[in-house]
Amino acid sequence: MPVSSVSAAPALREVPRPRSGAPGWVWVLPPVALLACVFLYPLVLVVQQSVTPDEGGTSLAPYAEVLASASFRQALTTTVWLALGSTAGCLVLGLVLALVIAFVPFPGAKAVAKFVDVFLSFPSFLITLALLFVYGNAGMANGIWTGVTGGAEGPFHFLTTPWGVLLAEITYFTPFVMRPLLAAFSQLDTAQLEVASSLGARPARIVRRVILPEALPALAAGGSLVLVLCLNEFGIVLFTGAKDVTTLPMLVYSKAILESDYPAACVVAVVNIALSVGLYGLYRVVSCRAGA
Repeated sequence: MPVSSVSAAPALREVPRPRSGAPGWVWVLPPVALLACVFLYPLVLVVQQSVTPDEGGTSLAPYAEVLASASFRQALTTTVWLALGSTAGCLVLGLVLALVIAFVPFPGAKAVAKFVDVFLSFPSFLITLALLFVYGNAGMANGIWTGVTGGAEGPFHFLTTPWGVLLAEITYFTPFVMRPLLAAFSQLDTAQLEVASSLGARPARIVRRVILPEALPALAAGGSLVLVLCLNEFGIVLFTGAKDVTTLPMLVYSKAILESDYPAACVVAVVNIALSVGLYGLYRVVSCRAGA
């Protein structure tokens, strides 16, 4: 190699890169401004409307009126117990199904695991619509019953009750628990299972002493996410036609669209946002610990 080319190589490497001259905050400002305009500004408007009565001015009277109303307390109670019941059902069903898919060999197990990922992209109203086709007043189950017994109507009318909403939410949100569980099970050392089995441990004991401790972080993360999603679920309650089931999102819809009471609707929305943000913070903490 010529001497000139050898001596030129270090010189090329030592050429300093040109500086743009602009401080770092200049590049951060545009995305932050866009985020503020698209997400934060509408939230500010909601909070502002919640303290602006119809008579004008600024007052906390809408909060006092809404929080003291029986309809709000009933909606809050319904929202919380539906979210807690759905989360508990999803945790139990998701754990059982994830254990079967991960540790019970059967043909098509990988295809089922991939279908769980696809299921997460389905809209909630689609699952509710499918349940209506099966258990609705004019659904398949009632049709088979009337065809066999000759009765005027079938016995399945639970979809329009809180139990129907609970079933629909468990059906839809269970894969949100299964997905992190399957990921955790895929990283589990199978040697531990083999050693436990060789020592005479039964499957139930292996699950309790070996698998479950490793799955607890993923189970907690999935349960926290389901709890947040159930608190804000609107489509399932609307599509089941459960008129006696009023959750916080349904109360917002009722106050804003049906009654045109925008301050009250914004008050309920602020409470719902506060609950969701608090639970989302809990979800992030649990997820970070699960990742660690």
